[in-house]
Amino acid sequence: MGTSQHFIPIVIALCFGVSLIYVAKHKLDDKRQKNVFHILGSFVSLTIVAFNIYLLSLGNYDVSKDLPLFLCSFMALIIPIYTYYRKYWVYEILFFWVVAGTTQGVITPDIAEGFPSFDYFRYWIVHLGLLVVMFYATFVFNDRPTFKSVFKSIIALQLYMLVMYCVNWVLGANYTYLNAKPDAPSLLDYMGDWPYYVVTAQLVIIPYFLLIYLPFFIEEKIAKRKLLDK
Repeated sequence: MGTSQHFIPIVIALCFGVSLIYVAKHKLDDKRQKNVFHILGSFVSLTIVAFNIYLLSLGNYDVSKDLPLFLCSFMALIIPIYTYYRKYWVYEILFFWVVAGTTQGVITPDIAEGFPSFDYFRYWIVHLGLLVVMFYATFVFNDRPTFKSVFKSIIALQLYMLVMYCVNWVLGANYTYLNAKPDAPSLLDYMGDWPYYVVTAQLVIIPYFLLIYLPFFIEEKIAKRKLLDK
């Protein structure tokens, strides 16, 4: 995939996300903020649904690789449930999944077909859209992860991986790359061969999630210090 095909959607999403969050936070009332949030989540999810319908229409749908069970696709499929009900415990889990998982996908995209294919648009709408959703919740609704959220998210991820292992065994699939690395370059290339990279990746997510949490930890400490200084 060419450099422009990689960076242009990132720039567009950055401009869109910052503008949307600013307008929602400063110009919209609570009801409209919630409506925009749910519309955004629904749009990301409908992209996944439409793409799977498109694959089915081609007549060669393969349940061993085409189901929306890779982490980012799965999150995109269920994200409207979160954007509608806005349960904080779901935010705690999804925030780290989205930031960690989609960042990897954005840096090293694994797209079968480039612009202007449906797969290209599906990939970027899902990965960048999920990021916008979570940052919207963070900066518009002022949701924040806690130290406990890190470990809640890690435990939930292990449960998801366990389910995907069973699905892969039944379907002879490779969802979440538990059985083989992706064809495109990724961070997994630096974690050894199978099955060592699976174990290494599970260990790496602990400091990775803690690093994602670090800005919120610093923010919390600064806020507490300001209260003590008053």
